[in-house]
Amino acid sequence: MKKAIYLLMLCTVAFFSSCEKDEIGGTATQALAGEWQLTVDAVDEAGNVVISDPFGLGVILGITYNTNENVADKMYVSDLGNFWEYTVVVNCDCNALTFSTNGEAQNEAYDCKVNIEDGKMLPGAATTPSGMPADSLVYYVSFSDDENPAANGYAKYKVSGYRRTGFAADEQ
Repeated sequence: MKKAIYLLMLCTVAFFSSCEKDEIGGTATQALAGEWQLTVDAVDEAGNVVISDPFGLGVILGITYNTNENVADKMYVSDLGNFWEYTVVVNCDCNALTFSTNGEAQNEAYDCKVNIEDGKMLPGAATTPSGMPADSLVYYVSFSDDENPAANGYAKYKVSGYRRTGFAADEQ
């Protein structure tokens, strides 16, 4: 009986030690991907704030994420319908941590054109409401169906904020 137990234990150890674990890698754009706590301001052509929070939205949630192709030079930027309802593919450089549409791109949320320019992620450059450092995200966006800039004296919107931490003290 003891021999059977020892044999069973030996087989069990051999079985578990022979299993290989596959390394699970990240996505091609993981350096830029994330959930972001963002604010939106109306700015002039030079990027100077003309109207802070023109729509009274406060802090919104946005995301940046990988495309289906899993390539390092394209990713999605979306406001999850919290501001203008846009989801657009941007060109990105994961080494420089920058992104833009390089002109107008088709909005995948509904039929309009979106222009995202001067997008960048700055590691550790933001301070969360709890006082902790976090990555910062900033970009400028405009929309083909937006009449507000011409009517109110601004050129585009500056979207900026910090990487979502998941801590209650940083949620707004």
